[in-house]
Amino acid sequence: MRRTLIVTNDFPPRQGGIQSFVHALALHLPPDRVTVYAPKWDGAREFDARQPFEVVRHPTSLMLPVPSVVRRATAIARAQGTQAVIFGAAAPLGLITPALRRAGVERAVAITHGHEAGWAALPGARALLRRIGDETDVVTYLGEYFRVRLSGALSPAAAARMTRLHPGVDAAHFSPDPEGGRAVRERYGLGGPGRPVVVCVSRLVRRKGQDTLLQAWPRVQQEVRDAALLIVGGGPYSAHLHHQSQRSRLTHSVRFTGPVSAAELPAHYAAGNVFAMPCRTRRGGLDVEGLGIVYLEASAAGLPVLGGDSGGAPDAILDGESGYVVPGRDVGAVADRLIALLSDPATARAMGEKGRAWVERDWSWDLTAARLRAIIDS
Repeated sequence: MRRTLIVTNDFPPRQGGIQSFVHALALHLPPDRVTVYAPKWDGAREFDARQPFEVVRHPTSLMLPVPSVVRRATAIARAQGTQAVIFGAAAPLGLITPALRRAGVERAVAITHGHEAGWAALPGARALLRRIGDETDVVTYLGEYFRVRLSGALSPAAAARMTRLHPGVDAAHFSPDPEGGRAVRERYGLGGPGRPVVVCVSRLVRRKGQDTLLQAWPRVQQEVRDAALLIVGGGPYSAHLHHQSQRSRLTHSVRFTGPVSAAELPAHYAAGNVFAMPCRTRRGGLDVEGLGIVYLEASAAGLPVLGGDSGGAPDAILDGESGYVVPGRDVGAVADRLIALLSDPATARAMGEKGRAWVERDWSWDLTAARLRAIIDS
């Protein structure tokens, strides 16, 4: 593989979906052919020492396409004989591509994650994306929804070079785990394995639809009286959701876990019988779901999934087979599907089994890494 430099603002120990995606990509490339250039974060020294590849940290917590970043990136490229560069997120760092080409880089890959579809609707950001598309060799996209929206912001030549690259799922890490699930149920007072539990794993932000779950929950409980709802994660919408639960007198059947470590996430999925995150598009299309890796993680854990229709979320669900896609704002549709899944455990189990088989077949990190290596060496 070409000697590769990954230039990215999004990298652990800072947490987030993009950070996890870029880190996993780096881990699945030959470690002696990869260097990562990323911002400084608390805990970076300890984190970097555990990586099999070299990590060079910028002295501040944000990297922009300014002279200091250009100088450091080009110095790394020249010192290591870098032949390819990957931008962990296309904008804005993809703008430094010309400087890296002068330092010897032959191949430039700009990764997109979904939020760029909103940028494509804004004149200034749209012009920035077009410039990045022209200066790099490949702009990646998560799925067809975003390919269509991004291609409209790119020149015809850049749009023709777009290539799909999506995250993978570790089906050995996220897997059915009855013992782990029982331990999590016990921790949050959810009772034994006979109690039906709906689990939602996500950051607590408006787009993810935890508020819709809470609105639907009284009706679910009317039909499935002992059902419980486990909301996993933290975020800026947390206080609102807690207040909503208290105001609706749901605290006896709803549990909030707060932030959960990556190591503990599989057991939290395993605590549920059904996974639900009815995400929705907001701000006139500027705030959309990129893919919804949580749906695939839940499928790997053997759960049927209920997802919203925002952005690329439907790409992560086999509608009617591994779960259901519903309008993210439709409280009635959310309640109907949850009631149906909780009331028919055999069908729910069959959907979970089909979802796990799909993830194992089509969503492995090995497939994603092979695709990335092919993009780098084309």
